[in-house]
Amino acid sequence: MAGYGFSRREFSARMGAAAAGMGITGAWAADISPGLAGEISRSNAAIHQQVIFAQRAARVYAALTVSEQFDRVAASGDAMNSRMKTALGSAPTHIDARPGGAFSLFGGYVTGFNLEIVPNMRLVQAWRAGSWAPGIYSIARFVLSEEGAATRLVFDHTGFPNEAADHLAMGWHDNYWKPMARVL
Repeated sequence: MAGYGFSRREFSARMGAAAAGMGITGAWAADISPGLAGEISRSNAAIHQQVIFAQRAARVYAALTVSEQFDRVAASGDAMNSRMKTALGSAPTHIDARPGGAFSLFGGYVTGFNLEIVPNMRLVQAWRAGSWAPGIYSIARFVLSEEGAATRLVFDHTGFPNEAADHLAMGWHDNYWKPMARVL
């Protein structure tokens, strides 16, 4: 929620105040279903990053959705230029830039499919790393907005294993944003 100018705690306080203003008290949640408290996670890790590229949105979008252009980004990143390269695999980059289209990146280590595509504006993907348990997918959301001749990319990543948070946050910088800035 930091992107909206207030924290989750502040958001909850505001919502509580609004509910109280409508005559709804804190007891309402217990009345709905006392068992729900154990079903709702309040500690899932999430990543929120913003980066500005000195290029138009179409170029940034293409770097994320065109196999040959993503290959250039990956080749310029840390993962493909380290000892980790042998662990990643050798499958070619494949990106089917259509809703429902599959992608395979970093030698097949990162795979998934596109959930939503709005060319040059938004890309939402079901995204997974090869080291995760089978069937585990996260949601990676890229939102592009032009600011003059530059493009702001707002990135949100949710639904990944909590223990992967630090590695993923650093990985987005080292394997996506920094190499994209070099290549673009």
